[in-house]
Amino acid sequence: MPFSKLGLSDPILKAVADLGYTAPTSIQKQAIPAILSGRDLIAVAQTGTGKTASFVLPILEALNIERKLRGKRIRALILVPTRELAIQVEANVAEYSKYLSLSSMVMYGGVDSEAQKQRLLEGVDILVATPGRLLDMVYQRALHFDELEVLVLDEADRMLDMGFIDDINKIIHRLPGQRQSLLFSATMTDDVRYLADTVNDDAVEISVSPGSATTPKIDQWLVTVDKDRKSALLSHLINELQWDQALIFIEKRHAAAKLVSQLEKRGIKAEAIHGGRSQASRERVLAEFKSGELRFLVATGIAARGIDIDNLTRVVNYDLPYESDDYIHRIGRTGRAGASGEAISFVAKDNFKNLCAIESRLGHIIARKEFEGFDVKKVVPVSILNYVPKNRR
Repeated sequence: MPFSKLGLSDPILKAVADLGYTAPTSIQKQAIPAILSGRDLIAVAQTGTGKTASFVLPILEALNIERKLRGKRIRALILVPTRELAIQVEANVAEYSKYLSLSSMVMYGGVDSEAQKQRLLEGVDILVATPGRLLDMVYQRALHFDELEVLVLDEADRMLDMGFIDDINKIIHRLPGQRQSLLFSATMTDDVRYLADTVNDDAVEISVSPGSATTPKIDQWLVTVDKDRKSALLSHLINELQWDQALIFIEKRHAAAKLVSQLEKRGIKAEAIHGGRSQASRERVLAEFKSGELRFLVATGIAARGIDIDNLTRVVNYDLPYESDDYIHRIGRTGRAGASGEAISFVAKDNFKNLCAIESRLGHIIARKEFEGFDVKKVVPVSILNYVPKNRR
């Protein structure tokens, strides 16, 4: 099915074609017609399935009518959990709407708010924002919601994980009752379900199989390694396997800085990105990584859903995540839009339970590889595929 069969107008179809999109993904086929019909929507879809276009394209279609926008007003609000994701989503909005006379802007904390206030004075059709900064603007009367037509909660589960539920409720309380509400989440937990029922009214529900982002196109493998040998192993793999690029996930901020230093001592240039860095430095590092100027980026988990890079070759779980869903989100950074990718995990003995939970979630054992000179002192047992953590039994 081509995009032209989904009810989108020529300017939007032209923008989509310019980006090289040939056919809609599964989530786009299901979501776009539902949103165009005016229905509320609850969608379970992982990063990498094309979900951003699935809500942005029909919103552009719906808003593309002649209408004078009042100052300090917005017509569509897209709430996201992180600054990086906000920047990426707004960039997508700008790309998809380049042949339309619609305005958009991004709003997040960590930067001076004055420029954002000035931009809002003219009114904005589509605002992409993080919850905290949005509320700040509301409290300062820099923004009003009385003309809002569409609300999108993107990465709803991540926003709840990050503790934004109170902010989200305060925002929802201020929105017009007559609006279209769209909720997108990678998982459907009890908390997400409660939020969905609070926000949506008689919603259409769709789901894209969680396994679709983790099969054939992503080559997953792991290396068992003692904790004190991980940085040496990473350096070895980069050099011996001649890696061209890698997004490397690590748990702690201080550990990210330490790893960058260790790599540089071995002649490998890398940079770190985490919540402790200024927004300007984060944007600079991301730009360098996206352009290919920077080949190796060390990131804490906060960046797992906020980094969107075309043709990213591989991701490395330097630290195995505690939650299996986080593993899915991380490896979803590669192997996107039909491209192939590689996901490598370093697993120490202490990670055994986490590994079992991840493999149970995937439904298969992750292949193990060994490298000469990196024999382990603490052996990681053979995985238990049907392992269930105590708190989920």
